[in-house]
Amino acid sequence: MTKSTEISVSKQSVSDFLKSGKAKQFIIPEYQRPYAWTSEQIETLFEDIWDFSVKVETEGKEGESYFLGSVVSFDNGGGQEIIDGQQRITSLMLLLRAIYAKLIGGKDADTDAAKNFIGQIEPTIWRKDKISGKVDYSDTLITSQVIDNEGNEILRTILRDGKTQKDAKDNYSKNYQQFQDLYDSRCGESPLRIYNFIHVLLNQCILLPISADSQDTALTIFSTLNNRGLPLSDADIFKAKIYDYLKTKEEKDKFIKEWKELENQASDAKESIQQLFYYYMFYLRAKEGDVSSSTPGVRKYYADGKFRRLYEPGLMDDLRTILNLWKVINVNHDIPEEKWDDDSRVQKALDTLTSYPNEYWKYPVISYYLSHRQKEDFTEKFLLFLNKLTEELLTRFLLNPTINAVKSDILKLNAGIVNDPHPEFAFREIDRTFLKDRIIRPHRNIIRMLLKSYAYDHQEGKLPKDWQIEHILPQSWQSTFFPSVDESVVKEKIEHVGNLTPFEKKLNIKASNGYFAKKREEYEVSTIEVTRGLVVSSGSDWTLTDIEHRDDVVYDEVSKLLLKWENEYNSHKSTSSAKNLTPEQLAMVEELRKAGVDINL
Repeated sequence: MTKSTEISVSKQSVSDFLKSGKAKQFIIPEYQRPYAWTSEQIETLFEDIWDFSVKVETEGKEGESYFLGSVVSFDNGGGQEIIDGQQRITSLMLLLRAIYAKLIGGKDADTDAAKNFIGQIEPTIWRKDKISGKVDYSDTLITSQVIDNEGNEILRTILRDGKTQKDAKDNYSKNYQQFQDLYDSRCGESPLRIYNFIHVLLNQCILLPISADSQDTALTIFSTLNNRGLPLSDADIFKAKIYDYLKTKEEKDKFIKEWKELENQASDAKESIQQLFYYYMFYLRAKEGDVSSSTPGVRKYYADGKFRRLYEPGLMDDLRTILNLWKVINVNHDIPEEKWDDDSRVQKALDTLTSYPNEYWKYPVISYYLSHRQKEDFTEKFLLFLNKLTEELLTRFLLNPTINAVKSDILKLNAGIVNDPHPEFAFREIDRTFLKDRIIRPHRNIIRMLLKSYAYDHQEGKLPKDWQIEHILPQSWQSTFFPSVDESVVKEKIEHVGNLTPFEKKLNIKASNGYFAKKREEYEVSTIEVTRGLVVSSGSDWTLTDIEHRDDVVYDEVSKLLLKWENEYNSHKSTSSAKNLTPEQLAMVEELRKAGVDINL
């Protein structure tokens, strides 16, 4: 039976909502990002409320309200843990504290109006001493627990004392000061309207609190509602869980330093910590022998067993290792402790795989790297594995261009990788009858991978990053060029692999949609071997016959390349298997082979 989810939603004024913090304090949890509202956002909030308060006064809109947005939270046993709305709540607290400081310190502090609003603001920020009934300025209704955020104490100090450090640069202090400046400015311009502004802020500005029964439910609601920039990531939750698990200050400080370094390096490598955790999940699943084709959510996976996987001592080291792989793949970064990263064959193999139409190729590559990178002759073994993986993926997508065609096979391979540097590629059998046709007329999503495989068989280094797919006979061909050929035939031939070649973007723009004779000069200066070779192997024009001839050339070379990769992998696997046999077993195998028995080790 499915457990019901309890969610309460209500519409409350700013005053009523903030007062609820007396019963259950507002808690900004560890995993939230630091307070980051800008000067522009502060001014917008203040001026929007001011403009609304003027309309209320001048247009008789006493019964109307101004909506400030939703707040998503859940009761964590110690208070209202804020999942969404921390920036807004914090800003409202700072605004009310700024107004309070002006009221109690102003020349009109003893007036009935000032005393009225002082009394209304106090229960929105502080609790009162239960004996004396006096405001306890140190007992605020909000607390920030954001990891490694010196602003936590700054916020407490501002709410307690109503003062900031001179020339402070933190957002709490700057925004508090700006609220005071905005308040002073409006007091000077419209002193009779300031109390109406405070009344509207407290009583006619509306929030929509959404309270969930668990963190998971609250996060789900937040993910559904949020469209205002970066959503709260699972990695933020993981950081808080790990931080909270660590016992000593030294451990916590070390972890935060490592996390920041990893976060910055991941960004430089065009990745994210969130993505690293996702990749790592597939490695852990491989170690656990999990071959299910159903992929769990990242947070759900790591939450299993009370987040036990996050507390393993090698977690951060493994995430850094995974990132090293992507530093090489994404930004060609040198990894000093590695030997394979500057091997052009490995670089080309990895670059070819990046053009596979989905990311299934990543899981076995990551698992292989984490499992075997410290083994002898890793570079050669890694290359054999990458080429074999490319052969399987390219062939299968050519024949069956669907997203999930290899998913279950990939996950089985992934599980087999962990303990075997030459894992069995036990992929399902496929009918290769139409392979030639599919190479000649490839699905558009596999063209880049196909062209890379072909080009890299001729190319020593990697292709330029900005290369594009060049149609040698342009797509904007003129019908008069082939007067005796049906247009549909020409149109179909133009998309054949024989009419496609990788080409530098700059040169491609320069060549435009000209015919072959006009593009020869650009082809001649290309750094891509197969493109430059077009000038040598062709005449002055490029005809349909040239396309057909090159179709055969590309098919012949690619099919031989695929077969070569398969044979090299199988041969090396047989050699490795033979090394594990005793001399007596090897002798028996040799006798059987001499007798004509085909034995595949």
